[in-house]
Amino acid sequence: MPYRFADSSAEAVPLHVIAADALGGWLGDQSERTRAWVAATGFQGAIGEALLLPGDDGTPEAALIGYGTPAARKRGRFALAAGVGKLGTATYRIASGLPDEAAAEEALGWLLSGYAFTRYAGTAPQIAQLVAPEGVDAARIEILAEAEALTRDLVNAPASDMGPEELEGAARDLAQTFSASISVTSGAELESGFPMIHAVGRASPRAPRLIDMRWGDSGPALTLVGKGVCFDTGGLNLKPGSSMGLMKKDMGGAANVLGLAHAIMALKLPVRLRVLIPAVENSVAGDSFRPQDILHSRKGLTVEINNTDAEGRLVLADALALADEETPDLIVSMATLTGAARVAVGPDLAPFYTDDEPLAAALSSAGTAQADPLWRMPFWEPYEAKIEPGIADLDNAPAGGMAGSITAALFLRRFVTDSPRYAHFDIYAWNPAPLPARTKGGIAQGPRAILAALPEALKL
Repeated sequence: MPYRFADSSAEAVPLHVIAADALGGWLGDQSERTRAWVAATGFQGAIGEALLLPGDDGTPEAALIGYGTPAARKRGRFALAAGVGKLGTATYRIASGLPDEAAAEEALGWLLSGYAFTRYAGTAPQIAQLVAPEGVDAARIEILAEAEALTRDLVNAPASDMGPEELEGAARDLAQTFSASISVTSGAELESGFPMIHAVGRASPRAPRLIDMRWGDSGPALTLVGKGVCFDTGGLNLKPGSSMGLMKKDMGGAANVLGLAHAIMALKLPVRLRVLIPAVENSVAGDSFRPQDILHSRKGLTVEINNTDAEGRLVLADALALADEETPDLIVSMATLTGAARVAVGPDLAPFYTDDEPLAAALSSAGTAQADPLWRMPFWEPYEAKIEPGIADLDNAPAGGMAGSITAALFLRRFVTDSPRYAHFDIYAWNPAPLPARTKGGIAQGPRAILAALPEALKL
């Protein structure tokens, strides 16, 4: 298994984590030979630096890895992962220099450095192995790495191999792994019970469906809803080619909730988990839904279509209505929903919305602690009028283009009326350039923070 720490009994090379301002102090305790070697190589303790210290026989007797300055560490995450690739394939044990409070983050980053999407070409990188640092929950970190890898694999898969049926298959595989139950609604039953999911997906030869997975029989009820638009052409409001190029990732919300579900089940959290994924392809054909159509929703609300490219909120709305009917203790939706969110906070932050102040505080704190940064956005009541077109109850794409992420979140909130707590995440699910522990491509945004916030949010 690639996302595993080395056995604690394994013979391991001592690894010293060297902050830039600590190098001099560390060298003061070393031999003249070591001081000369470090000086000759130019090692300064910067993030991304690593240095092997050879023994008499030429094999490493120890190694150094740069930890940079506090200012440099604030500008990124997973500082040790930046230098892992320079340590070869030996097994290492942290010997000094790593702060206890940073050990879990850095250990996770180390494991994630071994990820590569190799379904079609290439092989996973052969990185150095690490004995889990003392004091960390090694099993939990391994589960987090596996969950992240699942999310990345799903997002990275091209739409040709990740349509609604294949997304259902991934959910079924997960359900089988953890003995969860799963049901799927499609065909005439979908058309009558989830009319907006059907309307969005009906133009594709790859049939739309609603995936419903359940696990656990005691504890608070948690429902995760993930947008599963497996490819988004924009529909009749066709996207330009430059905007369509990344639309294989428009099921990133579904991928993120499946990764989160993996972690919840693997960790055996005492919750009653439900995962709902509306899986569709927004295609162009003679029976595509049209601008100015008025759709009926499962909730009974009518929706005027002013842009067929604002389809994610439509499929989520029907799934949220179903989730709300059971009034779970917490509903969380995740979706690659709006470009407005990316304009507001860029690709590295995951905006989230909730009216629940304790939940918001728990999520924000967990995001910082778990190196899974979040940014709270407002359900801004004065913008409610923007989503009320008059001819129908709701407008799926208000004119003007302002506050697009907020109006989308307000739209979704209209479908959660009975459940006590709701949080919505408008994520990007894509890393546009390689970073330490994060390859270019699909990424998880929010699941680690949500997972860490659940004990407080649900009183587990």
